[in-house]
Amino acid sequence: MDGAGRPHADDEEARAAPAFRGNIAVIFLRSLLFHVLFYLNLAAHVIAATPTYPLPQSVLIQIARSWGITSLWLLRLVCGIKVELRGVEKIPRGALLVAAKHQSAWETFALLALFPKPTAIVKRELMWLPLFGWCVWKCGMIPVARNAGREALPGLIARSRAALARGRQVIIFPEGTRRAVGAKPDYKLGIVQIYAALDVPCLPIALNSGLFWPRRSFLRYPGTVRVEILDPLPPGLSRREFLTRLRNGIETASARLAAQGRRELAAQRPKSARL
Repeated sequence: MDGAGRPHADDEEARAAPAFRGNIAVIFLRSLLFHVLFYLNLAAHVIAATPTYPLPQSVLIQIARSWGITSLWLLRLVCGIKVELRGVEKIPRGALLVAAKHQSAWETFALLALFPKPTAIVKRELMWLPLFGWCVWKCGMIPVARNAGREALPGLIARSRAALARGRQVIIFPEGTRRAVGAKPDYKLGIVQIYAALDVPCLPIALNSGLFWPRRSFLRYPGTVRVEILDPLPPGLSRREFLTRLRNGIETASARLAAQGRRELAAQRPKSARL
């Protein structure tokens, strides 16, 4: 608690931590192995992407999707984290704004596998990394300076509009940064301005990834990450109606998925831990 009696972010994180602990030594070793394989897999994809500079951008997009798909496979194989997708049939074809709940680093790669021509709004600093930054740029990701505030919006909208004109799906996290499971939502007004300017459907996505891949944690807990695709929001809604429907839809579904995930984790605890 702070001096005013309000919970710190770390208190929220503790409340959101998985109920399942099982054999911590095994979970730690599996998490360590996954980290090693995850970055080796990333390095292999970056190396494979490097010679594609003269080729069409679509080649690198497929390499990025392959990285997402193989990372999910490693996560299931090594850490026992599966994925359940709900509502995939609701994904519209073509250009699309995708607004996803952000609880974990998991969705930064996993959501790439969901769409045929994905791009994402990413931290500008990623562009400065050797080789990887070049791949991010060549793949058509949309950089944004974290501290630029409203000044970044015109450029962000222009780059998003250009990506949509090529039929791409622009992934954005409306809260801007990862939030602990169960933390009070903090939707930024930027998502409203972007939606109003782009005139395309917005696809809300709810999930519970933070239970199994918590932020600020090295450990990866076994279980099922559930992702729910909600009904697309049509273009042209008023700003107030859009934000209300987006926030209520994502938060209600994410809370339901988190409750289901917690029950699953609690069921896996040793009997002695339930006494």
